[in-house]
Amino acid sequence: MISAVLDTNVFVSGFLSAHGNPAQIINAFKERFFNLFYCKEILAEYRDVLYRAKLGLNPNDVNTFLDEINKIGFPVIPNMSSIPFADEDDRVFYDTAKTAGAYLVTGNIKHYPAEQFILLPADFIKLCR
Repeated sequence: MISAVLDTNVFVSGFLSAHGNPAQIINAFKERFFNLFYCKEILAEYRDVLYRAKLGLNPNDVNTFLDEINKIGFPVIPNMSSIPFADEDDRVFYDTAKTAGAYLVTGNIKHYPAEQFILLPADFIKLCR
């Protein structure tokens, strides 16, 4: 089975629009088409961002989704890398994916090193098919 770490922007995009690749990724996760890996720092960021009032997301939907991650996702303690990142908040996603041997799916691919395991949502959807 395919394994992935999803950058927060994938969830935000998927929740804001029921159409498009991020929404398909959320549905694929719910239907268990891939294994989702996360660490406590990633889960904290998901919570922080998805509950922001300016996004206007239904808190009950967010609660249900975060509960689902806890139920069927796979927690990891990432090995921290030493490569430079312009935004240190991105490191945890990279390190968790690297530790789990998973793909890192992000809409902001330029924030990460050019590595084959880092994919745009459209490329991840193709891989899942």
